[in-house]
Amino acid sequence: MRQSGSLAAAALHALDHHVDRLADDHRRAMRLADGLRNIDALGVSAQHTNMVFIEVPTEHLRALDIHLREQGVIASIGHLPSVRLVTHLDIGDDGVDRAVEAVRSFFG
Repeated sequence: MRQSGSLAAAALHALDHHVDRLADDHRRAMRLADGLRNIDALGVSAQHTNMVFIEVPTEHLRALDIHLREQGVIASIGHLPSVRLVTHLDIGDDGVDRAVEAVRSFFG
């Protein structure tokens, strides 16, 4: 890891300036998971700290990814059919609402 110093600097900055607001990310992730639980076509498999994992039928993954990106929502599609959504410093309550509505409109 030649760039480990840059990563360490970013981590130190986060520890010095953003630890107090981590509870906001965790609360927003819980709100995101709760909003997604109301969508019958998918399942919320887990919500840990600031991450929400949803299970999506495999045949919908590619189209859902495209639809979400068009709506300004980026999801991490990893081990199929699991999708990971993460709240962070740049995601506010309106971003959570936009993500829930984007997923709802896809399956609506």
